[in-house]
Amino acid sequence: MLTFLIRRIAAGAALVAVVATATFLLLNLTGTDVARNILGETATRSAVTAKSHELGLDQPLVERYWLWAEQALRGNLGTSWFTGDPVNQSLMDTLPVTLSIVLAGLLIAAVLSVALGTAAALRGGWVDRVVQFAAVLGTAVPSFLIALVLAVTLAVRLGWLPATGYVAIDASVVDWLRSITLPAVSLAVAATAATAMQVRGTLMDVLRADYVRTLRSRGLKSRSIVFRHALRNAAPPALTVLALQFIGLISGAVVVEKVFGLPGIGTLANSAAVRGDAPVLLGTVVVTVAIVVAVNLLLDIAYGWLNPKVRVS
Repeated sequence: MLTFLIRRIAAGAALVAVVATATFLLLNLTGTDVARNILGETATRSAVTAKSHELGLDQPLVERYWLWAEQALRGNLGTSWFTGDPVNQSLMDTLPVTLSIVLAGLLIAAVLSVALGTAAALRGGWVDRVVQFAAVLGTAVPSFLIALVLAVTLAVRLGWLPATGYVAIDASVVDWLRSITLPAVSLAVAATAATAMQVRGTLMDVLRADYVRTLRSRGLKSRSIVFRHALRNAAPPALTVLALQFIGLISGAVVVEKVFGLPGIGTLANSAAVRGDAPVLLGTVVVTVAIVVAVNLLLDIAYGWLNPKVRVS
């Protein structure tokens, strides 16, 4: 198991390094005059040159990359070119917001997808048709449209939940839950639809397996067969889909954060991309990829627990 984890961690670290290098090159080969953008069009040529020297933009690209990578390995992602704020601090301020709604959305999707997929596989008939129709509808409707509908109906008209803003969990757990509920539900709809269909299909195949018929012939209760045996064997494909949905939730958070006025990492990355703030944008990309790698590592561990053959392979 230790060798299994070491291989996965090494592959994840290599992926982060490759993405970070590619992002650095793309951001620094655009030909944009960053110093001019910071100082404005009325700035003199000498002032622009001085600003470029201050930011290190007059150095060779390889040297700039080496300096950035050296600092990044020490945990320092640099400072914003426009505000002068440390990138680490900006990420620490915004990352909890995004992780709150993404993880809450993932939890909602996991619970609902298992419930709906299991119900569709076991009940069949009109239950199966309703679940399939809801899954198609949930996949087709974009998350930002769902967010707008929820904000207008549940927040603005009914006043059940706040329409905008974020409350930190250490300030008030109840207010924190209220502030992330609508964004999390908006993100969870598509993930629930895709994962529920995967659970349904895989569970139906498992229930037709020979060992399930053997268990039934031995007199085991249907509930025990489904929840102790069938669901466990149906879980790996569903976990794969859920892990892929996690990546989609992070990307969808960019739009959802805009709708609900949340100061998350998506909002930070969007403003950095508009201004051309390379250190902030690079920092968000690196941290996001690292989170995705960590989630996939947890998925591999779950795979190894559910299926020991994965560890051997």
